[in-house]
Amino acid sequence: MNYLLDTHVFLSVLGAPEKLDPPTAALIRDPRNAIFVSAVTAVEISIKVALGKLDAPDDLEDEIRLRGFSHLPLLYRHGVRLRSLPAHHADPFDRMLIAQAIDERLRIITHDRKFAEYPIEVVWT
Repeated sequence: MNYLLDTHVFLSVLGAPEKLDPPTAALIRDPRNAIFVSAVTAVEISIKVALGKLDAPDDLEDEIRLRGFSHLPLLYRHGVRLRSLPAHHADPFDRMLIAQAIDERLRIITHDRKFAEYPIEVVWT
């Protein structure tokens, strides 16, 4: 299966894995699953670190590689997909992740209940 990590889930994997429920943690560790981390996540983390709202490692690309995850670039077609999304969710980063998940046919791992209002498969943490 192919999964996209919401930013908070990626941060939990990096620094607080105990926040993940055991089935979700096992799913993420399972080598049969492809786990993607979006460029959107890097942007969101970088902005929040620069604003002093978050502490995160400087070497996010290395962290992704070390865990066997894959990078998901933000493509033009993902931006176009945003046009068709209803405004159920106000967070622009989450909306971009939702657009990517729809366009790339990825299940998304999150605890944000607003994601359920979109036509994507969600794995709840």
